[in-house]
Amino acid sequence: MIALVVIISTVILFLLGQKLYNKFPNPFLLPILTVTILTVIFLLMADIPYAIYMEGGHIIQLMLGPAVVALAFPLYNQRQLIFKYKYSILCSLFVAMFAGLISVYSLLLLFKASDTFIYTALPKSLTTPVAMQVSDSLTGIAPLTAVLVMIAGFTGGILGPILFKFAHIDTAISRGIAMGSACHGVGIAKLKEYGEEDLSIGSLSMGLSAVIGAFVCPIFAMIVM
Repeated sequence: MIALVVIISTVILFLLGQKLYNKFPNPFLLPILTVTILTVIFLLMADIPYAIYMEGGHIIQLMLGPAVVALAFPLYNQRQLIFKYKYSILCSLFVAMFAGLISVYSLLLLFKASDTFIYTALPKSLTTPVAMQVSDSLTGIAPLTAVLVMIAGFTGGILGPILFKFAHIDTAISRGIAMGSACHGVGIAKLKEYGEEDLSIGSLSMGLSAVIGAFVCPIFAMIVM
């Protein structure tokens, strides 16, 4: 019964959030952001443990797998575009990966963060399952890494479109790589609004960033720490 209530309430809340966003398309009203905040507030106010919520939440979480696999469809449709710009995409992903690692490491070093927190934050640009595994292998705090991944995703989902408009970034390749390599799932959800080309490049960037980051991030940590 608890699982059923959680699933129904979460879906209804998301649909309401989507309806609000469609009416007022403001980046701060992204459904994934508003629903997450409202859910957290409700759980805290009602004093409901996270474990209780996840009795139904884990069923919703299981749908993440099929959702990721479904991204193969736009990838297949845009295969000619991907092959045409394959070298540009790969080079951009490596630049994005090292830019993310260097910026995070430099800022945390500037603020004299502990080694543990640095290991925890380095994988924040990877998708959650990979980021947590990499963090754990570096003796970081995997659950905290998941939180940092969420923050990176929300930040990119909100500020990404503003940056695109300000910097006149109007190509699918540029937007897709930027969002996919920096803000993973949340960024992919936002790219859906730009069209299938952006969505396909973004999903490819997210997947490749996870694969590349799983190797590059530990090596980077080994060199600098």
